[in-house]
Amino acid sequence: MCSCHGPRHRNCHHQPGNKPERFIQPSLLLCLAEKSSYGYELIEQLGSFRLHSGNPDPGAVYRHLRRLEMEGYVESHWETGEAGPAKRMYTITADGISLLKAWAAELEERKAALEEYLHKYQKLTNK
Repeated sequence: MCSCHGPRHRNCHHQPGNKPERFIQPSLLLCLAEKSSYGYELIEQLGSFRLHSGNPDPGAVYRHLRRLEMEGYVESHWETGEAGPAKRMYTITADGISLLKAWAAELEERKAALEEYLHKYQKLTNK
């Protein structure tokens, strides 16, 4: 939740907004709630949410991850393997789980509003 403005503040940088790009944040949180992951893998997973055609912009994803980490919703650490370069692994925090729940509630409200809109539209066009 937004500690600076309260849970329903619309213009806060970590609350749901109207831009499709803002859907990157709840998608990242959902992916990380499923399992810890690294940036490239998260970018591939975000492609399944159909935010854009294909995978989202890596720069935007990393900006969101940095912001989420700065605000305490995500933690990261460098992981080195036997082969290949080190990878920054991201993990969701307890505050991140709370923010994910807030996103889910907001998306449920939006879903209901969209369903009502589509129902009215269908009634209008099926006369």
